[in-house]
Amino acid sequence: MAATPTPFTLAIPQADLDDLMDRLSRTRFPDRTPGEAWAYGTDPDYLRELVAYWRDGFDWRREEAALNAFPQFRVELDGIPLHYMKVEGTGPDPIPLLLLHGWPGSVLEFLELIPLLTDPASHGVPDAPSFTVIAPSLPGFTLSFAPDQKRFSCEEMAATLAKLMDEVLGIERYMVQGGDWGAFVGSRLAFDHPDRVRALHLNFLPLRRDAAVAEDPSPEEQRYLEELAEFLREETGYQVIQGTRPQTLASALADSPAGLAAWIVEKFHVWTDNDGRIENAVSRDRMLADISLYWFTGAIGSSFWPYYARAHGPWPIPLGGTIAVPVGYLQSPREILRPPRTAAARVYTDIRRWESLEKGGHFAALENPDALAGEIRALASSL
Repeated sequence: MAATPTPFTLAIPQADLDDLMDRLSRTRFPDRTPGEAWAYGTDPDYLRELVAYWRDGFDWRREEAALNAFPQFRVELDGIPLHYMKVEGTGPDPIPLLLLHGWPGSVLEFLELIPLLTDPASHGVPDAPSFTVIAPSLPGFTLSFAPDQKRFSCEEMAATLAKLMDEVLGIERYMVQGGDWGAFVGSRLAFDHPDRVRALHLNFLPLRRDAAVAEDPSPEEQRYLEELAEFLREETGYQVIQGTRPQTLASALADSPAGLAAWIVEKFHVWTDNDGRIENAVSRDRMLADISLYWFTGAIGSSFWPYYARAHGPWPIPLGGTIAVPVGYLQSPREILRPPRTAAARVYTDIRRWESLEKGGHFAALENPDALAGEIRALASSL
């Protein structure tokens, strides 16, 4: 028998907030490498500015209240207290939607997106389908973390979330949406449970890098191969460390909030369409809320585990495996990787929608919530 969910309200103890402020006030910053800012990682000048704001201007209680405005629950599942939001949709027949974040993200990414999905009529689209949104903290991440307990690969996260939907919530058929690791987990769910996943929407394509294009690539596939080569050469240092020595890195980031911020902020800088400044793409408060959530929960080491599991095991979708459920994809110009449709179609055999934005990056729910909501609705309408 499945465990019974209990209502959850996030309430970080004041002592933890006081400890964070004390640590921030005693930050020891590195020197600045000569040359262009951000060329060698997080810019120390920006980090000083961010830490000062985190200490003196950021209001955690406001961000905490924004999350607590949505119904939240926890349920003991596979050795962890699995956290999820469940927000009922309006109208007579809302579609269940499992909404999945990635790394270094959290459910805080979805606070602007969820109302667009659950109540489209109140946001100017009265004829659009509505959704009942189930947005879990991925197993092993932030509010779904238990110290010294199980770590989760993508395959294991998919299995746990399948139990949440079926055994705990009793939802037999549902849509899935995901980016980053959420795209991997959502794809694995669709691969394992095509009878339950009604449709899959992605804003990141988790394609194998050793079998993504044909032997004789088209011009678009050649463009992708060049982007992939540049990414592997310049942008995968974090993957190597998190995928080989996660415990060592966790020791540093669990002890230094400024270090944790530097590690995460660099991804917001590189992966958003920000014209040189992160805040042009993502709210500083929402970014710091995300970093704070990792800090308060102590979950940064556990959140590295999917990288370790992928580096030491098979790709989440087996070589030659295909996903036959209806698929929609929203591509941003500053996404980490932008595979061509020909490559995607070798894995996702029923692509219903393939749309591209003129601006945006990796964090679609934060950068373009209206466009993302519109594409999720459009996929649902095409079924």
